[in-house]
Amino acid sequence: MKKATTQRPTAATDARARWRRIALSLVVATMAYNLVEAGIAISAGIAARSIALVGFGLDSVVELAAAGALLWRLSVEERGADPESVERAERRVGRFIGVTFLALALYVTVQSAVILIGESQPQESLIGIVLAGASLLVMPLIAWGKLRAAAAIGSGSLRAEARETLACAYLSFALMVGLAANAAFGWWWADPVAALLMVPWLANEGIEGLRGEEE
Repeated sequence: MKKATTQRPTAATDARARWRRIALSLVVATMAYNLVEAGIAISAGIAARSIALVGFGLDSVVELAAAGALLWRLSVEERGADPESVERAERRVGRFIGVTFLALALYVTVQSAVILIGESQPQESLIGIVLAGASLLVMPLIAWGKLRAAAAIGSGSLRAEARETLACAYLSFALMVGLAANAAFGWWWADPVAALLMVPWLANEGIEGLRGEEE
């Protein structure tokens, strides 16, 4: 009678599992950070009457939803689902992230138009400047880790969500420049103009996500 043999995981399988766990940790960290970021930005924006700062908080809510969808996709694979189920989850999350990119593009366009047309001049917000600076430091590092994990496990949806994290970093830069320029020189229009430059890229990423295109 032959003994049943068990298939040992290969080095590649172990590496994939390790990167998947790293990806899960990064996504959870993103969700936690965005939750805190949204609360601080919205409350500080209301206090300073800053449409840009409130909008930045709402952007964090959109990214929180995208990260939540990606967390579900990664958990499907972590539970040992078959490749077909993982692929279906990958496509669904990819399309959802595409929608969130388009939502971000719409948010930036509408918010910037409201600020520029209404000539909204917010009060100075030191909290907003510090928050934007912190996000500018944290988000690129998280995005870099996600991009490495996406390449290791071959996940297009993780790669797309990492790009959305980079979008948050850019918007943090635009917000910080806008708030600082307003505080120093009264240039209330600096933030919306900088943010508008990103709309074509956001829209293109959203369309590619809906089509399921990958590089």
